Amino acid sequence: MTTEHRRPSARIGPEKLGDPGFQKTYRVRYSYTAGAMYKGISSVALVVRMGKSMLLSFFGTGGLSLQETEAGILRIQSELSDGQPYGMNFLADPGDPEREIARANLYLKYGIRNIEASAFTQITPGLVRYRVSTLAANPDSSIHVPNRIIAKLSHPKVAEAFLSPPPEKLLAQLVSASLITEQHASMARRIPMADDVCVEADSGGHTDKGVGWVLLPAIIHLRDEARAKHGYQHRVRVGLAGGIGTPQAAAGAFALGADFIGTGSINQCTVEAGTSDLVKELLQDMDIHDTAMIPAGDMFELGARAQVLRKGLLFPGRANRLYDLWRHHQSLDELDDKTRAELERKYFKRSLEQVYEDVKAYHLQRRPAEIHRAERDPKHKMALVFKWYFAHTSNLALRGVAERKVDFQIHCGPALGSFNRWVRGTQHESWRNRHVDDIAEMLMQQAAATLEQRLYACSVE
Repeated sequence: MTTEHRRPSARIGPEKLGDPGFQKTYRVRYSYTAGAMYKGISSVALVVRMGKSMLLSFFGTGGLSLQETEAGILRIQSELSDGQPYGMNFLADPGDPEREIARANLYLKYGIRNIEASAFTQITPGLVRYRVSTLAANPDSSIHVPNRIIAKLSHPKVAEAFLSPPPEKLLAQLVSASLITEQHASMARRIPMADDVCVEADSGGHTDKGVGWVLLPAIIHLRDEARAKHGYQHRVRVGLAGGIGTPQAAAGAFALGADFIGTGSINQCTVEAGTSDLVKELLQDMDIHDTAMIPAGDMFELGARAQVLRKGLLFPGRANRLYDLWRHHQSLDELDDKTRAELERKYFKRSLEQVYEDVKAYHLQRRPAEIHRAERDPKHKMALVFKWYFAHTSNLALRGVAERKVDFQIHCGPALGSFNRWVRGTQHESWRNRHVDDIAEMLMQQAAATLEQRLYACSVE
């Protein structure tokens, strides 16, 4: 046999995909993560099952209270043994920096070593507090960094922030508040904010509609520039998430240079996902073109966008209509009678006044400043009323309220449609036979086989 027709001498196993340092750092079998999903959709059951398979996943704390998050931590820690990997989501809360500090304190209290920071547009005191307060000097003068951050992002500017040391202003602020020491601040100047950054493109939920094949090389280049500039002792790894629903997509991410991959939407349609059976049935039947872009409810006024399921649902159209009404009116009083009646009868199923009373009761307990502002600013009041619909529709979906199915808000990317096509005609066509660790194993094993076959085909050519 000629050299050109010889198979590659070393088999490409799934453990060889990505950066081996990722597997060593997080003590996992593969360079793979299952990302967090809002309100515990990335559930305790999901995190525990992944951890027992020595795979990394993150509990979805977004939208949960600190008490609910604490309960989740206690359950996960009681079911996993030392060394079995897991992490917590740390969702940006731009309107309440004190709440971020409280979340950081909770994670420090329970020794949470891995967090997934998501939806951040800038570095905040809570993130720095978590990252820096456990730093220690090693005997060789290097820095021991126990608390690891994987930053999910879709913009180079955000990547630059996480690839840089903590901002001096925030370090000084935390030292002044006795939340870190001067020694912590000094050591923090020698480390980046994140151990890993995960480029997120065309995913469910918040997304800038970026293209992974464009973003990933750009962020890798930024990573290399940052290390040269700051002289970091360790290389920040760069992963890719969004659009990964088949072995070919996973293989493509690794071939492009991803140190690890992240999955999300495909895990929402599994036995372990913490959402309703009705949502899982809708997701099981979706195809690659069955998503739509809507205003993000938690960043409504900022114009941020999110990706959701649209097949069989009226929610996407209604969400965009509410945003257009908010943009073109200064108050609820400007709405004409026909529009107001439509919103109350079809969208809210109650009067706008009743919605505002619910909003008022909620915020007076948590963020009274929002109500004080709404009483002075009619446009802000309108935003709070419209944002109620976004929170309500998420809860309808989570609870599986069948009579309100058309209003379900289900964050999802097209990767799940691709996954559904891949498993059609197999036992995994039904969500009742889908388990998060099995999906990870299937993707990684077959991604490795795909790359090995391609390498052999190239050697033959």
